[in-house]
Amino acid sequence: MTEDGTGRLDDQAFAEWLAGEAGVALTALRAEQGFADPKALKDAGDKVSHDLMSTALARWRPADAVLSEEQADSRRAWVDDPSAGDRPTRLTADRVWIIDPLDGTREFSESGRDDWAVHVALWQRSAGPDGALVAGAVGMPARTGPDGTPLVLGNRVPAAPAVDGPLRIAVSRSRPPAFVSELVEGIGARAVPMGSAGVKVCAVVTGEVDAYVHAGGQYEWDSAAPVAVALGAGMHASRIDGSPLRYNRDDPRLPDLLVCRPEHAGSLLAAIDRYR
Repeated sequence: MTEDGTGRLDDQAFAEWLAGEAGVALTALRAEQGFADPKALKDAGDKVSHDLMSTALARWRPADAVLSEEQADSRRAWVDDPSAGDRPTRLTADRVWIIDPLDGTREFSESGRDDWAVHVALWQRSAGPDGALVAGAVGMPARTGPDGTPLVLGNRVPAAPAVDGPLRIAVSRSRPPAFVSELVEGIGARAVPMGSAGVKVCAVVTGEVDAYVHAGGQYEWDSAAPVAVALGAGMHASRIDGSPLRYNRDDPRLPDLLVCRPEHAGSLLAAIDRYR
């Protein structure tokens, strides 16, 4: 890793570097292992990326806490209950890296699919009343950026310009929530099926779609990094009832999400309220 004059990259550059390194490892694993056994490839991808990212964070950000999808008890809802056991250090830490080592495992395990991703985000308690995301990167290793290298979007990427025509809404290619299908039809939009949640959110930033609506259940690591990228580009990001997205909570479930161009936020929230 190239370091700056202080001996380390700033947090945003580090997030982008880490997403890129994990993406290189996942691409190599895909090429080496092949697609004959999808489950084995998914499991290996989760482990390889998690191990790489955990090792790098322990080396370069040893004082920070980590929330990773692949950690033991990552999905546990911690409550103020003495019988719950030792609460994770992230719940009292000022800085927490929220990572999804491999988002879109199904797509990762299918030959020819490029809609899978790596998520890296940094949440900081002191950045706001409820804390805030202060850095984020989404690596899409099977896609190529303008410089010919695997694509990594950070929170400094400018949004693509708006386009005319019906709204394009990113939806799950395998299990879109029923109300989202009704919403798309009801407002005369066009559904654009995609895999990884990170890819869907980033598609709003890059102009491939105008919005992503999700209500089928997610966790903090599914949206933290993509939301950091979207907010950095000036996009709207909230729960589907319009309330703020809050991270590093006792319960890591964050089940619904709206990311869209800001000019569509009001009308989409109103339509969601009608159809859900």
